[in-house]
Amino acid sequence: MKKTTKTARQSSSKRSSAKQFSGSADVRKYLAKVPQPARTTLQKIRAMIRSAAPRGATEAVSYGIPAFKYNGMLVAYAAFANHCSFFPASGELLQEFADDLKDYPCSKGTIRFAVGKPLPAALVKKLVKARAAKNEAKMKAKKPG
Repeated sequence: MKKTTKTARQSSSKRSSAKQFSGSADVRKYLAKVPQPARTTLQKIRAMIRSAAPRGATEAVSYGIPAFKYNGMLVAYAAFANHCSFFPASGELLQEFADDLKDYPCSKGTIRFAVGKPLPAALVKKLVKARAAKNEAKMKAKKPG
């Protein structure tokens, strides 16, 4: 009985410490399969997103790629054969930050960058914070009153 209680407590403490980024294990599995140098690049992007994401953001694998959620989809990122991508989950953000993104190939909802060179931290943080603000505004608009 004590063993079960201890295990339950340990499990509970693990859950609470991982609460903010609950899908981290799935993301680590994804990243483990990504070849170098893309893996290191994505790990840097992940750290940038984590530092800018609001408290309460969760990490997950969505549509087969790492993502962060906060009041809906926040952002996602992935590695491909010849490039990495950052998905701000909004084509609107690509238009708003067009000047900041002029050096990167973009298409509908996607920013592509070199496998061995992550996006600048300031840019990632700016995009994450802008996306979070949009998600928060959307949630406030849905609330009655």
